[in-house]
Amino acid sequence: MTAGWALPGGWQHLPIITATNRRAMKGYFGIGIEGPSKSMNVGTLFRTAHAFGASFVFTLRAQYDVRAGALADTSDAPGSVPTYRFADLEAFRLPLGCRLVGIEITDDAIELPSFRHPRQCAYILGSEREGLSAGVQSVCDYVVKIPTRFSVNLGTAGALVMYDRLISLGRHAPRPVGEGAPTETLDMPVFGEPMYKRKQRLRQKAQSKQ
Repeated sequence: MTAGWALPGGWQHLPIITATNRRAMKGYFGIGIEGPSKSMNVGTLFRTAHAFGASFVFTLRAQYDVRAGALADTSDAPGSVPTYRFADLEAFRLPLGCRLVGIEITDDAIELPSFRHPRQCAYILGSEREGLSAGVQSVCDYVVKIPTRFSVNLGTAGALVMYDRLISLGRHAPRPVGEGAPTETLDMPVFGEPMYKRKQRLRQKAQSKQ
């Protein structure tokens, strides 16, 4: 798998997919599915991704019926979020610097509660019947599993992964020691002056000592 988007006539470095404008989370993420058999599940996943602020969604080796998927995707995610369809693994492309994280139950997969999400990444889930193929797993930077007693619906799995990303990378008020709402507010970050201003001030200070 090569970074960058493929265009006729060779490679061209297009602008990397931008992050969501939400202040709660830095970086960006996309999510997709390989070989789905039920368009409604794809629609559910896309709608949830739209709600969580995904920067893009995609399918790989999929026969996705958009009309059937729209019955679940009532937010019309493809109308608001960049949507990509890749015919096969050879055609699969990600933005430069984007990590690929597979969601699959394997013996050596990382358990989701112990996983540090990359700031720039794409999550991919397998089909309802076959799971994530060995070919896709081989190009993943990480494979993560959700610690459940048995596999859950792929839309549910995608929601759990995106929610875990939100609570681990987002900025939220700390949980209280006791039950209930937080007792501390979350202060907005305060940024200092530009670096060139600081360097300018240091130069002026050095010149005044001469």
